[in-house]
Amino acid sequence: MRIAVTGGTGKLGRAVVADLREHGNEVINLDAAAERPDIRIDLTDYGQTIEALTAIDDRYDRIDAVVHLAAIPAPGVTANAATFHNNITATYNVFAAARAARITNVVWASSETLLGIPFDTPPPYIPLDEEYPARPESRYALVKHLEETMAEQFCRWDPALKMIGLRFSNVMDPADYAEFPSFDDDPRLRKWNLWGYIDARDGAQAVRKALAADITGTEIFIVANADTVMSRTSASLAAEVYPDVPVTKELGEHETLLSIDKARRLLGYEPQHSWRTRTLAG
Repeated sequence: MRIAVTGGTGKLGRAVVADLREHGNEVINLDAAAERPDIRIDLTDYGQTIEALTAIDDRYDRIDAVVHLAAIPAPGVTANAATFHNNITATYNVFAAARAARITNVVWASSETLLGIPFDTPPPYIPLDEEYPARPESRYALVKHLEETMAEQFCRWDPALKMIGLRFSNVMDPADYAEFPSFDDDPRLRKWNLWGYIDARDGAQAVRKALAADITGTEIFIVANADTVMSRTSASLAAEVYPDVPVTKELGEHETLLSIDKARRLLGYEPQHSWRTRTLAG
């Protein structure tokens, strides 16, 4: 496929672009970043966005699928209104331009923040899954909630559309793993996302499998690694930090508390990398 990836120069984007190319796809990196995008695009400009998803002179005359990762990446990076305005406008433009270009395969980065991060109010149960209603606690997370709602309506308007939102956990590169042992000093340092993370390479795997999935309509998936960032057992972490929160299953020794069961079941997603061993396969 010829796949447009927005935000392909970001931390997750670099891994996604590399993985898709390694699996035989032609990838066009659309980014506002000054450093080496294939095509520099301002996604808050609808005219530029629709051109990028249809044809660019001397580059291509069609796009088969879209992976939308571009965004101000977290709350607190800029003013609240600026985060909201940039991210919701860019996502609307990508969704609308994809539909106008008759692109029916769209995957985008939603976020674990919709689960209630930073969990100052405890989660209702552990492990958390997609059945738990969204609880955005920041303007950044509010946009992600609106994106998921917007995707549902786009798919209602056009039943041929597939729009898959991936609620990525905290994205990590292998270079980040040297810091992980320090988290053991205080389990509350990382309680803000239930000690979760996603290796960028496994995030890329989830994107690739979402693109290939035989699904129509909107589907939302939590995407995390199979383990936590902690050396301690998952059960002991839950018991100490959230003693009043029900644990709904017997937990594996280091099992993620951000359930990836749905992604495993419907996408065939299976994390291949871990900070404990650096890699489980490949």
